[in-house]
Amino acid sequence: MITVHHLENSRSQRVLWLLEELGVPYEVRRYERDRKTMLAPPALARVHPLGKSPVITDGEMTVAESGAIIEYLLDTCGDGRLRPRPGTPEQRRYTYWLHFAEGSAMPPLLMKLVFDKVRTAPVPFFIKPVVKGIADKVTKSFIAPNIERQLDYMEAELATRPWFAGTEFSAADIQMSFPLEAAAARAGLGKSRPRLMDWLSRIHARPAYQRALTAGGPYSVAG
Repeated sequence: MITVHHLENSRSQRVLWLLEELGVPYEVRRYERDRKTMLAPPALARVHPLGKSPVITDGEMTVAESGAIIEYLLDTCGDGRLRPRPGTPEQRRYTYWLHFAEGSAMPPLLMKLVFDKVRTAPVPFFIKPVVKGIADKVTKSFIAPNIERQLDYMEAELATRPWFAGTEFSAADIQMSFPLEAAAARAGLGKSRPRLMDWLSRIHARPAYQRALTAGGPYSVAG
């Protein structure tokens, strides 16, 4: 049986959701973050050398990285579901968004989280203005414009179709859920991006998404 090594409030929530969409039996092994550092516990390093989540085990097989896990599960359990037929425009868009989620969307969001923490970190009072000034400048000049550009791009893409790959829901939407939930929590989507807000509402309403929340426990990406 597939075991999902599930770190709270992490990308592994997507793996639970995918398995629920596929109706594949699995078990969850939960891990809690260190309350001070918010890092994964050392126990995860016994599953995979990098000690991060998501990671699954399937018999003797260990698979890490969200995109690799999605492809492994669709190859072994998908029976053609949740990804478009090869050679179609939908398949090319599917591949693009599957990689865009972590390759393009997440880095500036992660940088925003880091610099937000730098801005509020406890430091000696006499250097606090300097630290805050640097964090503010990097955020304003680089991080925020990149996030805004990407969100505008994603909003425009959904003008021509309801899901990222096309007219049908796919695993690309599952992969895109984490960056867009993070953007909604950390950067704001607002009324200017109604298509993205509608997309989030639709994925959250899916029964499999709700079952994954039950399986994984409390879930937040607010940082």
